[in-house]
Amino acid sequence: MKILNRQMKLSTACAVMSIFTLAAYHKPFFSLVVNSTEGGLNGFLITAGLAVIMLALNYFFYYLVMRTCRMVGKCLLALMFVIDAGTLYFINTYEVLITDKMMGNVFNTQFSEAAGFFSGAFVMYVVFLGILPAAWLILQKIEYGSWKRFGANIGISLGIVIAIAFAHMQNWPWIDRNSTKLGSLLMPWSYTVNTVRFYNGEKKRNQKEIPLPDATIGNQSKDVCILIIGESARQKNFSLYGYEKETNPLMAKDSVTALVADAAATYTTAGVKALLSHQPGGKLYEILPNYLDRTGVDVTWRTSNWGEPPVHIEKYYKAGKLKEMYPEADGRYDGILLTGLKEVIESSGKDKVLIILHTGTSHGPTYNKKYPEEFEVFTPVCNTVEMSKADPEELMNAYDNTIIYTDYLVHSAIEILRSIPERRGCVLFVSDHGESLGENNLYMHGVPMSMAPKEQIEIPFIVWTSDRTPVKNLDKVGHYHVFHSVIDFLGVESPVFNEELNIFE
Repeated sequence: MKILNRQMKLSTACAVMSIFTLAAYHKPFFSLVVNSTEGGLNGFLITAGLAVIMLALNYFFYYLVMRTCRMVGKCLLALMFVIDAGTLYFINTYEVLITDKMMGNVFNTQFSEAAGFFSGAFVMYVVFLGILPAAWLILQKIEYGSWKRFGANIGISLGIVIAIAFAHMQNWPWIDRNSTKLGSLLMPWSYTVNTVRFYNGEKKRNQKEIPLPDATIGNQSKDVCILIIGESARQKNFSLYGYEKETNPLMAKDSVTALVADAAATYTTAGVKALLSHQPGGKLYEILPNYLDRTGVDVTWRTSNWGEPPVHIEKYYKAGKLKEMYPEADGRYDGILLTGLKEVIESSGKDKVLIILHTGTSHGPTYNKKYPEEFEVFTPVCNTVEMSKADPEELMNAYDNTIIYTDYLVHSAIEILRSIPERRGCVLFVSDHGESLGENNLYMHGVPMSMAPKEQIEIPFIVWTSDRTPVKNLDKVGHYHVFHSVIDFLGVESPVFNEELNIFE
C-alpha cells in the first residue's frame, strides 16, 4: 500500500474525501434535483451549482476538522463515513427522508425493533462505503501544513460557497420550496443538523407538563374504556372501510362503528402525543392517562411499543414485565397485552376504569414477524427487510396479516368487556399514523405532514360500546377526538372538555 506510506497534503486529502462524499453518498440527492427541475440549461445550472457548493462546503468542513483536531478529527470523519453509508442504505432501501422527525424515530427505536431493518445489503453498504474509506483515512499519513495555508484553504472554499450561492439568487425560491427534501438527503448534514434540531425540539417538549384544570367524576355508574393505540395501521387496508380483502372478519360481526379519520402526525412520538392530548400545539399539557389517574380513575397502561409522552401512573407495564407476571403467555406478540385483563378490570375497586394498550402490530419492515402463525391468512408473504426489492403482493400480504391480527386483538378486547356485564364498556382502536407500502416508491412512514401521502395520514378510528351509545354522524375525526370522547364516556367533567371533539351524542 504505497499510497499509505507516502505523505499526502491535507488539501489533497480533503479534496479526495469531498469528491468521494459527493460521488458515493449523493445519488438520491441528485435524482431528486433532476426530477424536481424542468431540465434544460437552468436545470443543469442548478444541478452543477449544487454540486460545486457541496464539494466546497465539505472541503471546508473536512479541512477545518482535520487541521484543528488532527487524529481526533480523523476519527470523527471516519465515523461519519460509516454513518453516511448506513444512512444511504436506509434512504435507498426504504425511501426515507432524514428529517428531525426521522432522527427522533432513530433515537427512540428499541434495538429489538431496529434489528429488523438490517440485512446483508446493509453490511455491504457499511463495509464498502463506510469502513474501507474510514480505514484509508485513519491509516493515511497527512502533511498538515502551516496555519497560513489553513487560512487560505478555508477562505477559498468558503468564498466559493458564497459566490455560487449568490450567482444562483434567481434559484433561491426553488431551493426554498424543496429545502426539506434536499436537506434530508445531504450527507453528512442531514443527520447531523437534524439531530441537533431533534434534541432542541425535545428539550422544549420535555419541559414539565402543564397541569390541566381539576376534573371531577360526575356519576357513579361503573364504566370501563379500553383504548387500543395501533401502530402503523392504515385505513386503506381495513375491510371495514371497503378494502377488497377480508381483513376484519371478527369486528364486522361486533357491530363496531368505523369513523373516517386523519392522523395528526406521521410518526409515533407525535402521533401518540396528539392522541392523548386535549388540543393541538407544541406545549406539553397533562396527557389523558395522567389526568384521569389524578382525577380518581383506575388507569392501566400496557405497552409493547415506545414513543409515548411521560406516563405518570402506578400501573405502567411493558411487555417484558407482563411476561414476568404471566410466564405462560407468548411474549412475542401483542396478545400478551390482553393477558389477565379481565381479572384486572374485575378486581378494580373504582367505578371508572381506563385501560390503554399501546401495540406495535403493523410496524415494518418485518410485518411477517408481527403475528402468530395461525394469522397468516394471506400468502405468500414477504420475508425480506429490503421492502423496495420485495414482491409488492407478498409485501401487501404480510401487512394485511398484521391487520387480521389487529382485528383479533380488538375483537378480544370487546369479548373481555362483554364478559363483564356489570360494567358499561367501550373499546376504541385508533392508529398513531398510517403506512406507505410502495405507493409513489415510499415505504413505512415519517414523511413530513406537508408532503405526506394519504396512506401515512388516513387511519382507522373504530368504536364499540356495550350499550350501543350513539356515535355522532361526523364526516371526519382525528387524534384529538380521543381525549374528549374518553372522558365523556367515563362521565368525567372537566373545564377543558370540548363537545365538538366528542364522538358520542
